[in-house]
Amino acid sequence: MPQAPSSAYREAGVDIDNKMHALELMAAAVRSTYGPEVLAGMGAFGGLYAANRLLDLGEPVLVASTDSVGTKVMLAARAGRYGILGEDIVNHGINDILVQGAEPLFFLDYIAMPRVFPEAIAEIVSGMAKACREAGCAILGGETAELPGIYAEGQFDVVGTIVGLVDKADIIDGTTIEPGDQLIGLPSSGPHTNGFTLIRRVFADVALDHVFPELGQPLQDALLAPHRSYLDTVRRLRTGVRVKGLAHITGGGFYDNLPRILPAGVSAHISRSAWQVPPLFGLIQKLGAVTDQEMYRVFNMGMGMVVVVAEDELAKAISLAGPGAACIGRIEGRSDAAVIID
Repeated sequence: MPQAPSSAYREAGVDIDNKMHALELMAAAVRSTYGPEVLAGMGAFGGLYAANRLLDLGEPVLVASTDSVGTKVMLAARAGRYGILGEDIVNHGINDILVQGAEPLFFLDYIAMPRVFPEAIAEIVSGMAKACREAGCAILGGETAELPGIYAEGQFDVVGTIVGLVDKADIIDGTTIEPGDQLIGLPSSGPHTNGFTLIRRVFADVALDHVFPELGQPLQDALLAPHRSYLDTVRRLRTGVRVKGLAHITGGGFYDNLPRILPAGVSAHISRSAWQVPPLFGLIQKLGAVTDQEMYRVFNMGMGMVVVVAEDELAKAISLAGPGAACIGRIEGRSDAAVIID
């Protein structure tokens, strides 16, 4: 095999050929997310997305969100499970715009590393493509950045931006939430993409293939379950009941996320006994000596989305929400705190 010609840029730490190989490996996965609305995607300087769907709405509103997978990338790299990260970042973004009633249109990614690992990048993007296909969302573009000197060897970041669409009349903003409304929890698949700095400290000296009796599975399987998308569940709920509010339980847990949808004058009262917290969270709390209050501020505790509905629609909503959904609390007149957990 002929030797690659000398390259000053490669010797400085950036290998353009390696990056182009990564693009070749991910191309099929990216293009598998395209529908007829994608006029130009991978390879173009800017993605082109036909905006015909806007014409079907009375007052179309675009909704956008950007986020990172965070330090979960370090555990995924240790386990060699890069594809999970792609699913994580897409589904996290979907849920973030879903709480305002938006349907996803397209997604853009940013992956930064000290040097490009084509196979790992292709696996991450394949995970993104899987999640996007399931949501009917296109990967319209992205960036793979090789940044020696900024990232240390073995470090990297996975970031995504999602853009969705909602009719102004259908925006969910929590303004109609009132005392007596009920809180429904939708089960999570695990920690999702939050709290991993604490998780890594708690399990720093534990092998990822270790099986704790409480878990009944390798630790890595419990920790690295992909972030669940609630898109289909919320679509189903909205066909049968009036969804008055939605809160994605991410960084900040219940204490910081629920107040984002509550109007002035009300509080969310959550009962911890209303659902069985998955054993992984109990294990984290025990090994890390974490207080109850901090657990509910860092983690989703087994409920990754909270839905607010009127009391007379509770039974129907629980039925539509599917297995694992539970009434976890209620809305009350405002007390000293916006969120009460007991």
